[in-house]
Amino acid sequence: MITILFQIAQEVLNLYKWAVILAAVMSMLVSFGVLDTRNRVVWTIGDFLFRITEPALRPIRRVIPIFGSIDLSPVALIFLIYVVQMLLARIYGAIVYGNLSGLFL
Repeated sequence: MITILFQIAQEVLNLYKWAVILAAVMSMLVSFGVLDTRNRVVWTIGDFLFRITEPALRPIRRVIPIFGSIDLSPVALIFLIYVVQMLLARIYGAIVYGNLSGLFL
C-alpha cells in the first residue's frame, strides 16, 4: 500500500513538472508571436496551464527577480520538484528497508 502511495506521489510530481515546462514554453511562444491567444483552443490551454502553475510560481517570483525579460521561476520550481522527489525516495527507502541511515546519506 505504501509503495502505491509513493508511486502516485512521484507521478503527480512528474506531471506537475511537465505542466511547468509546457507553461514556460507556451509563454515564450505567445510572447514571440508564434501562438495567437485569440484562438480559443490556445487560450484555453494557456489559461489551464496558468491556473495550475501560477500558485506555485507566484511565491518564487517574489523572491527571485526577473532579469530583463527572462523569468527563472520555472527553473527554480523544477529544481524544487526534483528535490522533493529525491526526498520522497529517501523517505520511501527508510520506510521500506527500516533503517534511518538512508535519510541522512
